[in-house]
Amino acid sequence: MFPEVNSCYSYEECKATADWLLAQTDVRPTVGIVCGSGLGGLADLLKDQVAFNYKDIPNFPQSTVHGHAGRLVFGHLKGRPCVCMQGRFHLYEGYSIHKITLPMRIFKLLGVETVMLTNAAGGLNHDFKMGDIMIIKDHLNLPGFAGINPLNGPNDERFGVRFLCMSDAYDRELQQLAMEVGQDLGYGDFLKEGVYCVLGGPTFETIAEGRMLHRLGADAVGMSTVHEVIVARHCGMRVFALSLITNQVVMDYDSEERANHEEVLQVGRQRAAQLERLVYTMVTKIVHNNYGLRD
Repeated sequence: MFPEVNSCYSYEECKATADWLLAQTDVRPTVGIVCGSGLGGLADLLKDQVAFNYKDIPNFPQSTVHGHAGRLVFGHLKGRPCVCMQGRFHLYEGYSIHKITLPMRIFKLLGVETVMLTNAAGGLNHDFKMGDIMIIKDHLNLPGFAGINPLNGPNDERFGVRFLCMSDAYDRELQQLAMEVGQDLGYGDFLKEGVYCVLGGPTFETIAEGRMLHRLGADAVGMSTVHEVIVARHCGMRVFALSLITNQVVMDYDSEERANHEEVLQVGRQRAAQLERLVYTMVTKIVHNNYGLRD
């Protein structure tokens, strides 16, 4: 018996939430966007907005983190119907792994085909600088090594298969599109790609932990995204994800640097407009080039 089985949401509960939302808006989104810390401005780019506070949505958790507005916003980007989460949920807030990933199942039942996720992360790669944008090509799921996985418990085939392949978790066509768009926008100097590692938080990493993660092959580390990716892929949606490098992980015992959340938000504000433009332009290219569409 898995410890979190009782906290799973049934297909019927997820469908009831999706049906409630669909009854409140005429938007039928095919792209779902998740905004990380300080990056909620992405939702403000949507036209013809219909917004819901998380507290008003049946079964939805509430965001408790500063920098996360806690709204689900429907609208259009260049005619493409989208839904955007202004703020996400984390294990460290006390929610179960099933609750923090519930929105991905709601996305699927709303009709979303492509999920785009953003987060704020600490840089482990010595070549990365604060303000760099990292296209995530793969991840390390450290909580998963300890059995904390959003697919624990009974599997409902209406969502996806029991044993999920993750070697293609991050869509390679969308990664290539992001690099092309980034180059066209003049972002070549600060657009990178790499491996993201998720930890439970809310503590930042010790020096020894940072060194270990770097040696394991992680380029950046954070407290979100991976669990959402797993459920999105389980539901058959294509996934693209970006990390904004908001601080350098301290890996030198002689350093006096200290990670803090205000610094994360500040760097987010400084680079937010460019990250938003990258995502916005990608969505328009998905429309024109049929990226993200499946037969």
